[in-house]
Amino acid sequence: MVEIKTDTALDAMREAGRVVAQALAAAREAAGVGVSLQELDEAARTVLTKAGARSPFLGYRPSFAPTPFPAVICTSVNDAIVHGIPTGYRLRDGDLVSVDCGAELDGWTGDAAITFIVGTPRPADLSLINATQQALDAGIAAATPGNRIGDISHAIGTIAEAARCGMPADFGGHGIGRRMHEDPHVPNRGRPGRGFPLRPGLALAIEPMLMAGGHDDYYAALDGWTLLTTDGSRTAHIEHTVAITEEGPRVLTLP
Repeated sequence: MVEIKTDTALDAMREAGRVVAQALAAAREAAGVGVSLQELDEAARTVLTKAGARSPFLGYRPSFAPTPFPAVICTSVNDAIVHGIPTGYRLRDGDLVSVDCGAELDGWTGDAAITFIVGTPRPADLSLINATQQALDAGIAAATPGNRIGDISHAIGTIAEAARCGMPADFGGHGIGRRMHEDPHVPNRGRPGRGFPLRPGLALAIEPMLMAGGHDDYYAALDGWTLLTTDGSRTAHIEHTVAITEEGPRVLTLP
């Protein structure tokens, strides 16, 4: 069931989104050569605690997961696409890191992700991040009343195809509001003019995940959570929570 939010609800989601942005910024600031992924999680956790927010990630267990998720952020490094568990792994020079975070505040939820490079950047990684950001920007631009989910999907897919990047077909964005995952599903590929109609008050998490190798294939790691590219190619994942409004897309997870 799709819930259309009131302006008051969207304002509350904006506050949750602000906490998400702050937690992501803290994780990014903490990152550096020799820093563990668990330390990034601790930095984000501190932000959530100070804000009085709950993590929708911590303890989350969807049907595919063998265990509840043990952290407040996902940390996906290099060939990990999404859902990476923060471990004792210490970051190395040149690592490509995606961090995904959510926050629930006063009953409303925000969800966003960033990708960045630790230390010395590879030109190919910079291009991959840029293409992923462009795909997100295109998806957000299509999130207007009168369009449909397929318009968002097509906009994202067009950028990914032009960049010769793959994307995991089974994963994409989603509705969001009182819970982190709500209807409708937002695929990262689609046909324009198809799918659920976009109406003011609809809130969506839009999240392109680009795989540099150009293939869509992936597999799950032994932890049952982390998704990895089958060809070992590197990945980027960037996400915002966005509200459809009469005035245009409203990004709710900005600082």
